[in-house]
Amino acid sequence: MNIKAKQNTVTSKLVARYKLVIFDWDGTLMDSADKIVNCMQSAARLCDMPIPSYEEVGHIIGISLKPAIKQLFNISDDALAEQLVQAYKDAFISSDSTPCPLFEGVVPMLDTLKNAQCTLAVATGKARRGLDRAWAQTNTGNYFSGSRTADEAESKPSPDMLLQLLDELGFAPEEAVMIGDTTYDMQMAKTIGMDRIGVSYGVHAQVHLEALAPVAMVHSIKELERALLC
Repeated sequence: MNIKAKQNTVTSKLVARYKLVIFDWDGTLMDSADKIVNCMQSAARLCDMPIPSYEEVGHIIGISLKPAIKQLFNISDDALAEQLVQAYKDAFISSDSTPCPLFEGVVPMLDTLKNAQCTLAVATGKARRGLDRAWAQTNTGNYFSGSRTADEAESKPSPDMLLQLLDELGFAPEEAVMIGDTTYDMQMAKTIGMDRIGVSYGVHAQVHLEALAPVAMVHSIKELERALLC
């Protein structure tokens, strides 16, 4: 047997633990925290607001942008919030050059899960335009059978994104798992009794993720792949 044939035989024996795997995007598949923080700090400067720390911005990553900004800056003024939203978007798209690579091993993991007949989806606090742009930049959109973004569902930690994906793709909560790096990801799954896996390499501390009873905590993409396969 040649090497390629042997690899195909091994791959065909892999079995996914879940029929549906739903990923958060930022901090889970894409290493984008530095860019998000830089752009939020830039927006604050442009709008004459106090400059938030890395940790303060990290805490709101995962929430939809406008609610996140209101929480971060402790404001209720819609006009000011919209000003900050636009300044953040302008920085993210036009002026900030911080790279946003996929974490090492993401594409091989997605290939392996697809070969194991697993349906993949994304539930993200990004806007649809932002997710589509990230997919185009990384050439990964074809891996996912469904997705929900901040402009299509209630913001995390509401389980609305998950409920919509389950309905669209035809799975029950017990057939699916949510994977993310924030307490918002863990909470949205916990609310509907869905299994969840926390990743420790993102923006929220492991101890806070563990408090929401994930079925596993992983520390790399390779560990995540092993946790998803039998």
